[in-house]
Amino acid sequence: MGVPMPADRMFNLQRRERLLEELRRHGSVRVADLAPLLGVSELTVRRDIAALAESNLLTRVHGGATLPTQLGPAPRRPRVAPTRFTIGMVVPSLDYYWPQIVTGARSAAASLGVHIQLRGSSYDPTEDRRQITRLIDAQQVQGLLLAPSLDTDGAADMISWIGNLPVPTILVERQAPRWTPTLRQLEWVRSDHALGLEMAVRHLHEHGHRRIGLVLSKGSPTSAHLAQGWALACADLGLPADLVIREAVALDSPGHREIIGDVLRRCRREGVTALIVHGDPDAMSVAQYCAEQGVPIPDQLALVSYDDEVAHLAEPALSSVRPPKNQVGRVAVELMVARLVEGRRRPVQRVLITPELVIRDSSTPRPPR
Repeated sequence: MGVPMPADRMFNLQRRERLLEELRRHGSVRVADLAPLLGVSELTVRRDIAALAESNLLTRVHGGATLPTQLGPAPRRPRVAPTRFTIGMVVPSLDYYWPQIVTGARSAAASLGVHIQLRGSSYDPTEDRRQITRLIDAQQVQGLLLAPSLDTDGAADMISWIGNLPVPTILVERQAPRWTPTLRQLEWVRSDHALGLEMAVRHLHEHGHRRIGLVLSKGSPTSAHLAQGWALACADLGLPADLVIREAVALDSPGHREIIGDVLRRCRREGVTALIVHGDPDAMSVAQYCAEQGVPIPDQLALVSYDDEVAHLAEPALSSVRPPKNQVGRVAVELMVARLVEGRRRPVQRVLITPELVIRDSSTPRPPR
C-alpha cells in the first residue's frame, strides 16, 4: 500500500478537478464565481488556476481562466496542428460581451489548425461592409464569421449582400430570416436569448413574484429575442406581459438618473416586485439608485440582469442570465471548418445554444436573522 495522502492535499485535488469540470462545461470560468461555488477564497482559486496553468491544463486570463488554446506535453513545447484554413471574423465590439466569443473561437481554431483574422466594427452597417470587404479583397480568407448590424432599414440588403459573398459565411449571435434570396441559405450560431429570458422569469415566479417588469436596452439586437421569451413565459405562467420598459438606462447616458427614477416610479405604480434588466451596466445603475433611495434589494425589489459580464461586481451581487458566449465562438469555428471540408454537400445548420442562469444575492430572499 502507498503512503496515505494528507487530507488537505486530497481536498486540493478534488477542488481543482471540480474547477476543471466547470471549465470544460462552460469554456471559461471566473474567479468571482468559482470562489463561492468551491467554498474558498478568491486567492485560493487564483492559486489553483496558477497551478493548473503550470501543467498546461488551462489558460490564465484576467479574472479567471479559459480552456487551453494549445495542446502539448508542456507549455514551452505545444503541439499545434498545421494551419489548413484562414477564417475572417468581424465583431461589433472588442470590449464588452464579444471578447469571450472571440476567445472561444480562437480556442477552437487552435485545436483545429485554423487561423483567425479578427476585425472590429462599431455597430454600423457601413463599417461592417468596409471591414468585410477588406478581408475579401485581401484574398486570404476561406470563410467568414460575421456579426453585422441587422436592426436597421437596410437589414435585408445586408443579408442579401452577405449571402452572395464569394466565400462561405456564418452569422454569430445574429439570425437571418428563415429563407433568403441568396446563393445559399445562411447559417448561424447564437445564444437562445428567448429561453434565457424565460429562465429568469420562471426563477422569479418560483420565488413568489407575480408582478415582474422587464427593461430592454433600446437598439440592441438582443432585445427582440428577449421580448419573445418574455411573451412566452408570461403567457405560460399567466403573468401580465405589458410591464415592458423599452429604455436604456446606461451609466454613461445623459440623464440616466431621471430615466431610472421613471422606471422605479412605474414599478411602484404597477406593483412590480421584481425587475429583469438588460444588460449588466443598466442593472447596476438600477441597483445603485435603489441603494441611494433606500430601496432594499431583494427585499423590496428583486433584480436579475442579462449578460453576466460584470453583474457579480454589483452590491448586492446580481443574479444574471449568462449567454454561452465562449461556446458560441467555438461552435461557429467548428461549423465553418466542417463547411470548408465538406463543401456544398453539407446541409445548412442553424444552432441555438442555451444560456445559464447564475443565481446570486439580488433575487433570492435573505434568510431570517
